[in-house]
Amino acid sequence: MNIVTLGDEVLREKSTRVEEFDDNLHRLIDDMANLMRGQGIGLAAPQVGVSKRLFICQPEGHKLWVFINPEITLTSEEQGDYEEGCLSIPGIWSDVVRPVQVQIQAFNEKGRPFRVDADGILARVIQHELDHLNGVLFIDHLSEAKRDKAIREYAKKSTKKAV
Repeated sequence: MNIVTLGDEVLREKSTRVEEFDDNLHRLIDDMANLMRGQGIGLAAPQVGVSKRLFICQPEGHKLWVFINPEITLTSEEQGDYEEGCLSIPGIWSDVVRPVQVQIQAFNEKGRPFRVDADGILARVIQHELDHLNGVLFIDHLSEAKRDKAIREYAKKSTKKAV
């Protein structure tokens, strides 16, 4: 299992709902968790080439969260900015403005529904990863000029690594 990067079409697709809560799903979750640890605090299925509505996250000090078929049901009016990066756009960081609190409903790996009221870094990573399920990257929240600059910077870094 590898992380796909900017330019891969799966990152721009709207993911399909998870219908089967079976061993294949559990294996995918375990593989994603193993891949994510030590590299980041969140990972969405499209980032590993799987166009399904699933993401995991584990911000520092939190347990591993599994969100399947998630929907944000409430967001705060208050917004805040925070520097974000993405495993699918390695080496690129930029401030992104998002609601500081969210309420999300989803299913866990056993198919049981749950709801979470999140703030701080958990709210941030939930929004970032949920964006992936809709084909949206953090750079899409930037101004056109900042987004273009980030893409050029990523292309330059990617070219250097390939040489």
